[in-house]
Amino acid sequence: MDTIIKEIREALQHEGTEKVRLSASRFFKESITTYGVKTPVVRQIGKLAYKKLTKATKAEVFMLCETLWRSGTMEECVIALEWAYARRKQFVPEDFELFERWIGQYVTNWATCDGFCNHTIGTMLEMCPQFLERLPVWAGSQNRWLRRASAVSLIVPGKKGLFLDTIFDISNLLMKDTDDLVRKGYGWALKVACQQHEPLVFNFVMEHKFQMPRTALRYAIEKMPADMRRQAMER
Repeated sequence: MDTIIKEIREALQHEGTEKVRLSASRFFKESITTYGVKTPVVRQIGKLAYKKLTKATKAEVFMLCETLWRSGTMEECVIALEWAYARRKQFVPEDFELFERWIGQYVTNWATCDGFCNHTIGTMLEMCPQFLERLPVWAGSQNRWLRRASAVSLIVPGKKGLFLDTIFDISNLLMKDTDDLVRKGYGWALKVACQQHEPLVFNFVMEHKFQMPRTALRYAIEKMPADMRRQAMER
């Protein structure tokens, strides 16, 4: 197993460039650690390595994910979150605690937060909706990434029309959050909920538009018809 990690790191080092390192750093206000490898190349490296894990157990794959997460490098974290999602057919409720710990311990930027929560946590919530009760706890965390996670974990289910009440509940809890990335997170969740529940989301926005920060409001109404957007923006 250690050989696979070594091979991944050697491949990432070989593909990394200073130009991509500098370009990637501009996307984040936080400092990031990166090899400077473009995302499609990272995914290809991860897929090639994953093919060697066909006989590995889920526990073994998750142990490798932990090692990759622990590195703190953008590319290794991307591979970790994709490997975890690749085992989604084997998810069981007990996995949620591990995933929750990964967010709290290893997620340090919006890209890994969204990549992991949109798909892996979103899938867990659809499989085990009892874990929706954890999201308000995340929304009250001092950890900005758990707060963002409480919203962006609802993105993929929200596109399917699921968990609208929870999206509203989380949006209320995060309504006055001072962190711009958290505001964008719940605004995004409201936006995707519009695909199936536009009238209800519009009513929610109109009810809260004087409390909702402009950043979140603009995200929430982005896909609404022009007349709805105009009403929502009127002060």
